[in-house]
Amino acid sequence: MTEQLTVATPDGGFACHVARPTTPGPHPVVIVLQEIFGVNDGIRSIAADWAAKGYIAVCPDLFWRIEPGVYLSEAKEGDWTKAFALYQAYDRDKGVEDIALTINAARGLQDANGKVGVTGYCLGGLMTYLSAARTDADAFAAYYGGGTDGYLEEAENIGAPLLYHLAEEDEFISKDAQAKIRAALEGKDKVELYSYPGCNHAFARPGGNHYDDAAAKLAAGRTEAFFARTLR
Repeated sequence: MTEQLTVATPDGGFACHVARPTTPGPHPVVIVLQEIFGVNDGIRSIAADWAAKGYIAVCPDLFWRIEPGVYLSEAKEGDWTKAFALYQAYDRDKGVEDIALTINAARGLQDANGKVGVTGYCLGGLMTYLSAARTDADAFAAYYGGGTDGYLEEAENIGAPLLYHLAEEDEFISKDAQAKIRAALEGKDKVELYSYPGCNHAFARPGGNHYDDAAAKLAAGRTEAFFARTLR
């Protein structure tokens, strides 16, 4: 069961795709943050999986300030060019503000239990990390957030549980950047970090070129157990 949620901001409203469980509530909410391709089929399939597990899944349109309703595919060469242009133009600070408003709106959804988790992939992984440092959601699960190493001074602001997944052969997060991320996060209270040997960036994207079934399922199981502990 799907619907659309509009989140109001001082600059206008933006849309969120919402997938709901078919079972009676109340349910925790998982906010699913997009990759650079928008709220496309892959992100919607992840939302549907969370709904099947008994969570209300909310997918905000992160690029709405640049171009609302972006819906791209990694299978189209022209879409890659557009996706990277959107990524370069994206205001991350405003993005965190939008996510904070989404968290607040999610807590007030019908049949929500008041607990909100945030998860995201690629760009969404970075935005999950930044949200862990700057917002008041209850738990965060980030997948290979490119650019995280540029914000590691904010790790000291993380108070809620954070789960972070790294792909060891990530072509967008260098070995040096991965080492810096580990150094900043490993051993930190309430933080869990896992690395996936032999995996490339986007190893958990359903149907993606670098999808690794075993690693994706292992990471998904860890994320599901993490949110079950922190949101239920």
